[in-house]
Amino acid sequence: MRTCFLLLTTPFILAACEAETVPPVAKPEVVTETIGDTTVVRTLSGSVWGTEATLVLDVSIGELDGAEEYLFGWIFSIAVDDDRNVYVFDGQAQEVRVFDSAGVYVKTLGRRGEGPREFNRAEAIALLPDSRLVVRDPGNQRLEVFVPATGESEQWGYNAGGLHSSFPLYTDVNGRTLVRTGVLSRDDGLYLIVFGPDGTQVDSLPDPSSTHEPPMLSAERRGVNASGQPTHVSTTTPVPFNPVFLWTVHPSGHFLTGLSSEYRIDLARDDGVLRIERAADPVPVNDEERASERERTTRGMRNVDPDWNWNGPPIPDHKPFFHELLAGRDGRIWVRLSAEARAVENEDRDPEDPSSIPVFWRELVRYDVFEPDGTYLGVVAPPDDFTPYVEPVFDGDYVWAVTRDELGVQRVVRFRIVVSGG
Repeated sequence: MRTCFLLLTTPFILAACEAETVPPVAKPEVVTETIGDTTVVRTLSGSVWGTEATLVLDVSIGELDGAEEYLFGWIFSIAVDDDRNVYVFDGQAQEVRVFDSAGVYVKTLGRRGEGPREFNRAEAIALLPDSRLVVRDPGNQRLEVFVPATGESEQWGYNAGGLHSSFPLYTDVNGRTLVRTGVLSRDDGLYLIVFGPDGTQVDSLPDPSSTHEPPMLSAERRGVNASGQPTHVSTTTPVPFNPVFLWTVHPSGHFLTGLSSEYRIDLARDDGVLRIERAADPVPVNDEERASERERTTRGMRNVDPDWNWNGPPIPDHKPFFHELLAGRDGRIWVRLSAEARAVENEDRDPEDPSSIPVFWRELVRYDVFEPDGTYLGVVAPPDDFTPYVEPVFDGDYVWAVTRDELGVQRVVRFRIVVSGG
């Protein structure tokens, strides 16, 4: 069955002034289709907000100098609860620091070690619906689960398979925890272990996958070592700016997936699939950025084979539509877009080192935001010091993210989404 219809539809705290949200100037033009169990919501033009939204600083946590609790070494992961308390996992210190909604330090959970309430190369945190804090600790081969009100904890063991990564830790509204891992005895790659609310392993799921195979470049070097034994070193890398298959876990517990060659995102649901599409033009790769990426890739491959030459397809003329799929605590879908890049001077460049490049190319950070039903709200433009690589937390009109200033100081900032102009 196929139907189609058109809808026009403290010194550590910095506070920002309230700003009114301007009503949208126009409703987006949307086509909705039902194809079997898939509902397609395609935005042809416009958005609910009608203009680009910005992020305004609301609360900031972190300092260059001051009390130790506000000095971060290396933030790996953040989480936020229903009362807007903020949990910050410092990977360098191997501890979780808890701050209230105003950014005031409350307490520290965990420390380095191998016993209860201790971490050994922990790397990610997440909150369960009942406010228990889960810490993924592959170094200790377990999840450390804290009850924040008491500081007590329990340990949920799992086989980490030697996998250490910056990949997020997922929880859902049903109280499940999903842990990405790899075990050498399995031949189907990485997968997710699913824990029930009581810590029982209730399932394992393979990573979502696609038939798409990105074009690759390869290099190899053969030789003989000092003992006369033959040696073989090889490496592969994808061609820059080619589409990739992306996924995340939605708070509903379903997968959110998309192949970035086109603006199409699938959210699995109990009753089928919600497919979100948007009419958009891909971002072109300018000549200087393309040349820089080609040079960077060539330099890396020649570390393996000094005589290496490009042995794959050329760098595309356009970037993929998006880089990352994310889901808010409220179920909203956030899409980190490909964007125009700008050249930034490498202040640490060594003129005597041929591998030290004069400029970096940095893309502007932009997000498209959709309601859980596929309604396109609009685009959000974060400030320049916003860091997308520590996964932000989104909840309604607020965003918690890590920023880094010109001195390299990390802060956790709560931003408020503000729509103005129009």
